[in-house]
Amino acid sequence: MPFFMHETQGMASDALSHEREGKVMHGDLLNTSILRAEYAVRGELYLRAEALRMEGKEIIFTNVGNPHALGCKPQTFIRQVASLCLSPFLMDNPDVGKLFPPDAIARAKHMLTAFKGGVGAYTDSRGAPLVREEVAKFYEQRDGVPSNINNIFVTDGASVAVRMCLNALIRNENDGILVPIPQYPLYSASIQLYGGALVPYMLDESTGWGLSIERLTAAVKSARASGTSVRALVFINPGNPTGQCLSRTNLEELIKFAYEQRIVLMADEVYQENVYQEERPFIGARRVAHEMGEPYRSGVELISFHTISKGTSGECGLRGGCMELTNIHPGAVDEIYKCASINLCPNTTGQVALAVMLNPPKPGDASYKSYAAEKSEELASLRRRARLVTSAFNALDGVTCNETDGAMYAFPRIHLPAAAIAKAKSLGKAPDVYYCLRLLESTGISTVPGSGFGQEEGTFHLRTTILPREEVMHSFVKMFQDFHVGFMKEFSA
Repeated sequence: MPFFMHETQGMASDALSHEREGKVMHGDLLNTSILRAEYAVRGELYLRAEALRMEGKEIIFTNVGNPHALGCKPQTFIRQVASLCLSPFLMDNPDVGKLFPPDAIARAKHMLTAFKGGVGAYTDSRGAPLVREEVAKFYEQRDGVPSNINNIFVTDGASVAVRMCLNALIRNENDGILVPIPQYPLYSASIQLYGGALVPYMLDESTGWGLSIERLTAAVKSARASGTSVRALVFINPGNPTGQCLSRTNLEELIKFAYEQRIVLMADEVYQENVYQEERPFIGARRVAHEMGEPYRSGVELISFHTISKGTSGECGLRGGCMELTNIHPGAVDEIYKCASINLCPNTTGQVALAVMLNPPKPGDASYKSYAAEKSEELASLRRRARLVTSAFNALDGVTCNETDGAMYAFPRIHLPAAAIAKAKSLGKAPDVYYCLRLLESTGISTVPGSGFGQEEGTFHLRTTILPREEVMHSFVKMFQDFHVGFMKEFSA
């Protein structure tokens, strides 16, 4: 059974039942798509970690890219502007200039013009026009291509935008979405929820999780031969969980492939700031498509996603994200707008934070030096942590790990002894789940097994973030090393 499917016993008969154990809304009597969906990042390992935490055990939650929970400090300017927008009466205080720099005050006053009635009022369902103008300016400056604010949607994090598009694209169980394997479980879970088919295309671990057009072509051919209508192709750049960065050539190949196969490109670019090498800098897919000229410039249907949750801001809890629709039919844009309207509007604090992140202080502004220092220091620290973690993994017998060139994760392969695999199976566990559970119980390190992301048959991985602070990371590495050595000794005897 594919990794992204979950067998639920008795669903066919339960679907005919009205109630069970005196409850209509019983756990066995829900929408079968919900019962089949799985989300490994908050799955069995996370639930066990939470239980241990409640029992008093110290847990290091490296299962999810949640920077502030692991000690990352908020960027001062974003929080200053957000604070003033949430409490505008502060700007009536004659001493406000002693607490806030003048550019933060000016920005807050400007932002509040976007929210009639303040940030406690609803906005347009796509986001306040002024906020979407800030998003458009960001994309124009990044890609060198004009943007239309009517094709920009601000959402409660990029995940909401992804789900909105998948829901619109998937019409029935015969509609398929190409997703890279290993993948971020948002995609497999959402495709299951909306009743579609996940069409996997494998990344090549031996070439640094390389992208292969040959594998993509084979995946599409096989899916179509089985009656699946392949509607869209997801790519994640930089990669989650694999940490690879796509080259310009890779992007050109994807764009050409999507155009020729008549497939919508879904560009998950939320880690675009998280790049830790110079050989393959981040390039927006929209820029590449434009610079390729016709027929790609106007012919490739492209959706680009971004967020405040990643990068150096790491504002996961504020829930601010956006998407830009390029070359999407106006009728489809209108229908997505309708769906956005059902949720009324994205949260306003996230809108403010998104606008400020995408249009930060400029040279000459009062806050520029402190903002630039905070950003550069955090990015440099992430680069050091990425190298520390992958080097530590590769120093261990039975572990191999590609470099984390971008994003926030390492995805090492664990070469498990046959005895460990047999032990896991005897307990009814996938071998990588068993390894990760043992790691959690022994050290308090909460990770995600590779089976939750998909992996080549017969291989075992785990995903960990590189987010523990540097002062913690060395002890994190030491705990992992000690556990792994003991585990391998136990099952290699």
